[in-house]
Amino acid sequence: MEPLAGARPAPLVAPAPELSAAAAARARRQIVLPGFGEEAQRRLAAARVLVIGAGGLGCAVVPYLAGAGVGRIGIVDDDAVELSNLHRQVAHTTADLGRAKVDSLAETVLGIDPGLVVDRHRTRLTAANALGLFADYDLVIDGSDNFPTRYLANDAAQLSGIPLVWGAILQYSGQLGVAWHAHGPGYRDLFPQPPAPDTVLDCAEGGVLPGLCGTVGSLLATEALKLITGIGDPLIGRVLLYDALAARTRELRINRDPLAEPVTGLTDYALFCGVAPTEDRAGGATPLSASELVERLRSGVPPRLIDVRNAEERAERRLRDSEWEPLDRIVSGAATPSGPVTIYCERDPRSVRAAEALLARGGTEVSFLRGGIDELARLAPDLIERGG
Repeated sequence: MEPLAGARPAPLVAPAPELSAAAAARARRQIVLPGFGEEAQRRLAAARVLVIGAGGLGCAVVPYLAGAGVGRIGIVDDDAVELSNLHRQVAHTTADLGRAKVDSLAETVLGIDPGLVVDRHRTRLTAANALGLFADYDLVIDGSDNFPTRYLANDAAQLSGIPLVWGAILQYSGQLGVAWHAHGPGYRDLFPQPPAPDTVLDCAEGGVLPGLCGTVGSLLATEALKLITGIGDPLIGRVLLYDALAARTRELRINRDPLAEPVTGLTDYALFCGVAPTEDRAGGATPLSASELVERLRSGVPPRLIDVRNAEERAERRLRDSEWEPLDRIVSGAATPSGPVTIYCERDPRSVRAAEALLARGGTEVSFLRGGIDELARLAPDLIERGG
């Protein structure tokens, strides 16, 4: 029987034998907390926590873990510090511009407590390295900023049998939860399928309020401390939603999806989420710029156009005289338009996936619209139809 959401699991980590005098002095203000005590602090000292991402969330999570006395912290990130990071990634400074984020963040927390062990993994988390990395830690905190990494972290944690504390932020809102397969639902139960990549903003496009990173990041760290020590009720089977503008939180309860496919291994998560770079995935399909396609559409022999978006998107706007075959029908083989075709979606990724699928089944003369209908509509609005 699946444990009830909000049920308190046993402490995740066995306590270390004893605290040094310095460690006990550092942690005095939390050792005296009701229900905490020295044993909980010794559990933190023995804990090994891996943090994915040294950006906005990681810069809040890692210092709070360090200050709380977590004995070993791993940081996974392959990025370097940029000027646009500094408004929210406050563990980095202007002097760190161009440096590896893992180094900058590690040195910040070692300044808090030089006795910590900080593992610097300057790499991107991938299906090839995730299980090896996770094997060295008791718990993982995912502070990444993209869906492929979130699904990868969920699946790798489930296969490793360890809890995952995950969070996400954008603009003025954030969310977080705990995915621990032994005790309740995971990230895939909340999001069985990733959103269409054309519909997803990132922080570069949509922006993010800096204090939001600190709010959600500190909540992630708190959930990790609760799991390690066994105090409180962790966010298992619950997602906490935070609206910074309204200064309100609300809770979403989730259950396991009875129809979910079991996670038996790791996969190509960029392909699953439809976001692999066009240049790496076109697979022989010919990219057409919006200007090239406009020229062909206005010629005497326009190309055959295939729209692979969903029904709602197509009803809102579409290229004149285009046909409709949703992406899932093309990928599954239910639809196999033949002959020379030009595929389009809202921006790019779904048209690339459709082109790949057709080419893999022996199709020829397949092209896709680079930038999608979004780009063409700006260039030639007269070629756009709207309404049912």
